[in-house]
Amino acid sequence: MARKSKKQSKTSYTFPSLHQDVSEAVSSDISKIWFNKQGDGARREYTTHVMGKFKCSNGGCSNHGWGSKKVAILIKGFPGNGYNAVVFNQRCRDCDRLGVLALDETSYVERVSYRLKKWAGIEMEEQYFSRRAGPPHESEFCEGCKAGYCREGGM
Repeated sequence: MARKSKKQSKTSYTFPSLHQDVSEAVSSDISKIWFNKQGDGARREYTTHVMGKFKCSNGGCSNHGWGSKKVAILIKGFPGNGYNAVVFNQRCRDCDRLGVLALDETSYVERVSYRLKKWAGIEMEEQYFSRRAGPPHESEFCEGCKAGYCREGGM
């Protein structure tokens, strides 16, 4: 299921509405987690990718949308199993306007819950994601690259 960003286009988003899903995904290993809405004071940070679809925010643009398996996400860890996850937007390659993100919720919940378990010391198998052939990452349109939080952009 994809969750559309309800606010106007911006360079990054948080999804506190997915906290319950993340909490359920870790519940067998971690009794309680909490979402830090401010994001300040993190003790740990980890960058990875989630998936999503984008629609150009410029109504006059001929680009009707694009999908990405390389949507940058910064996961922050706080004392007491707190976390925050910032998902970075992408720009339209045709007009350079920010896109409107429809987040792949499953990939978000999987990535965030995996990282929380790792930080909590839970023994788990390493996750390996095969690199599929596809178009190259375009750093100039990735807000995660611009902010220094994208693995593809040579952080």
